[in-house]
Amino acid sequence: MLQGTASDVGKSIVTTALCRIFVQDGLRPAPYKSQNMALNSYVTMEGKEIGRAQGVQAEACGIVATTDMNPILIKPVKDMHSQIVIHGVPEMQMSAMDYRNQFLPKAKEIVLDALNRLRQEYDVVVMEGAGSPAEINLKDRDIVNMNLAGWADAPVILIADIDRGGVFASLVGTLELLEPHEVKRIKGFIINKFRGDVELLKPGLDWLEERTGIPVLGVLPYIQDMRIEAEDSVVLDELQYRRQVEREIDIVVIRYPRISNFTDFDALSWESDVVVRYVNSVQELGSPDVIILPGTKDTISDLQFLRDRGLDQAILDHVNNRGVQLVGVCGGYQMLGEWLNDPHAVEGNVMEAKGLGLLPITTTFLQKKRTVRVRGQLSSKHPLLMNQSEATMPLIEAYEIHMGVTERTDAGEELEYRPIFHLEEDRSRSDRNVSSLAHEEGLANGDGSVWGTYLHGLFDNDQLRRMWLDGIRLKKGLNPLAHTFKAQDRKYEEFDRVADIVRNHLDMKRVYEIINGNQSFFGSE
Repeated sequence: MLQGTASDVGKSIVTTALCRIFVQDGLRPAPYKSQNMALNSYVTMEGKEIGRAQGVQAEACGIVATTDMNPILIKPVKDMHSQIVIHGVPEMQMSAMDYRNQFLPKAKEIVLDALNRLRQEYDVVVMEGAGSPAEINLKDRDIVNMNLAGWADAPVILIADIDRGGVFASLVGTLELLEPHEVKRIKGFIINKFRGDVELLKPGLDWLEERTGIPVLGVLPYIQDMRIEAEDSVVLDELQYRRQVEREIDIVVIRYPRISNFTDFDALSWESDVVVRYVNSVQELGSPDVIILPGTKDTISDLQFLRDRGLDQAILDHVNNRGVQLVGVCGGYQMLGEWLNDPHAVEGNVMEAKGLGLLPITTTFLQKKRTVRVRGQLSSKHPLLMNQSEATMPLIEAYEIHMGVTERTDAGEELEYRPIFHLEEDRSRSDRNVSSLAHEEGLANGDGSVWGTYLHGLFDNDQLRRMWLDGIRLKKGLNPLAHTFKAQDRKYEEFDRVADIVRNHLDMKRVYEIINGNQSFFGSE
């Protein structure tokens, strides 16, 4: 089990890297996080929702993700209230206090049943903790850190982030707040995100080992430009304030408070002619070519955030007067419409809100969530600005996660507004008639300058991504690019790159000994 001295110390990335290393070494690993709080979701092949980190880790393992890898997902809806997703299905909304007092006492069976199924199927289960195991106000009902390690009888490696400072204090302080039996479970330290000369750090490492009796298994370097999908919006702090290189296409993503699934735009940022900027104020907008309204866990509240900051009027000015393309994805798509209705208080206490009024749609939030993988292609009459020199219509694969149902309000007048995609649900279950599920999805205005879709992962489709970007280039008087990259290949190359870095800076022999109780994992080898 990998635990951390705090949130965002790199637990998810180290878990991903170790999963990949174990695959490279001929084992069958699986990731596991009993309880995850995240707004970035992943849809399994069965149409169930888990934390994005566990889905990505399953990909690093080369296996199909299941809800056993993240049996409990907590999705914050508003301050102190969250949606509770159990084995991929939203079951309830609860306050933090009710979750602690009513749900946690019965959660042990859920998380252990899932873990035991994974242990029966795989050689190694790499368990990831959450936050810090030393949150003394939460320890008595912990189901994700030391209590879980004890239930599973799992050895623990403790990770600390040296980049934020105070690494020795954070490690020693964590130990001081743990019970003696919990400290005994910690078999090694990993110091993460180091930028300096390890020789200068060595006296501190020697002191730490002498002070605690626990070995330092490795000092991992700060990995620049890492392209493994992030779990938490904390990573956007760095992206938002990083100095951006000027490139031909400038894409702005609005960062509202409850932004979700922002990994939708990772592949765009990997293109050589694109810069993707995350902004949350009018002053940061600049002069983009495209503005994207991303997904959100609370559409109405984040729409109000736009209005409170004057971003709504600034966005409308860019679209109407400066020729900027506006794209809405999921919650952002809902914002583009005329009205948002919440009769069941799914998102909060506001029952009705006026949208931006750019597309003739109305969204009603329902109590049942739609989570499904889909496949299809561009609609034959789509109006998007694209490089139409492509010989074939691009096939696409994507997924949907949303509570709202969106309907057109213009009686289907297709001359001015047209659907974008023709899709089928990507289901393998024999009881579903896939052909009957074909449907049109998304909507755009007549010139494609404003469009919206529920599809997540859309820009991971290589041909579609490049056709769309080249359409923007043509509008600017630039020639299309002759090539792009394969997002799927890039993802696995990054798994291997990060795994190699971790392997080169981590004592893997000791890691294997820890896994197998100080015995050689490979027997005589």
